[in-house]
Amino acid sequence: MAPSADRLGYWGRPTSTLDWCEDNYVVSFYIAEFWNTVSNLIMILPPIYGAIQTYKDGLEFRYVYSFLGLAAVGIGSWCFHMTLQYEMQLLDELPMIYSTCVFVYCLYECFKQENTLSLFPITLLLFFSVSVSVVYLQWKEPVFHQVMYGALVACLVMRSIFIVTWVYPWLKPMCYISLSVFLLGFLLWNIDNLACDSLRSTRQRLPPVVGAVTQFHAWWHILTGLGSYLHILFSLQIRSIYLKHRAKVKFICGVWPMLHMEAQKTS
Repeated sequence: MAPSADRLGYWGRPTSTLDWCEDNYVVSFYIAEFWNTVSNLIMILPPIYGAIQTYKDGLEFRYVYSFLGLAAVGIGSWCFHMTLQYEMQLLDELPMIYSTCVFVYCLYECFKQENTLSLFPITLLLFFSVSVSVVYLQWKEPVFHQVMYGALVACLVMRSIFIVTWVYPWLKPMCYISLSVFLLGFLLWNIDNLACDSLRSTRQRLPPVVGAVTQFHAWWHILTGLGSYLHILFSLQIRSIYLKHRAKVKFICGVWPMLHMEAQKTS
């Protein structure tokens, strides 16, 4: 989406099939899209902490993998936007599919016995992941990847709404907050794509720090990272209720939510 006139930097000419609305190598010679890169920190640091805490709490590894999957997406996205190289683009986009498949498994298997594995959904999700990967490696069409990712997100949305409507209605606030944050990020992602020329023109008239606020793809990272993180907490909360674990929401530095579950079960 960025014009070919963009300056070159440390990583050379972009080879990715996508080049977003942020001007390349403006802030740093070593980072192609600076704001689109650093905004991924929200998808890297908190999920890593979440994975460590989940492991310490002795919870099922599927939730450790959920946090690590989100962190993998953040790392891949960092590498992609820093370099705009095709290989790094795959490191961003394919983990989006894989991690969301883990989310789907966790949410659809939340009412099963503890520490059990269901082979059918695992096989189905593995087949889906491999099929999407093979097709996308051969047919380098970003819209295909976006549609497949959207289908997985739709499965999460439908399952979440079903649970808070018919099973645990008191979890509606957590469900709808995570969904709303994610959808706001998706809205800004579309605005960044459709109104790129206008946004670029506006940034040229603004001070650099103020112009950074109009980097809507960076906001997509921040909001979808937060929305995905909250979804994992939502999924963990559902699982803790079903398994009769006592769950406590703690806030890191008084701001960032973390769900801590005690080992002892309620009667």
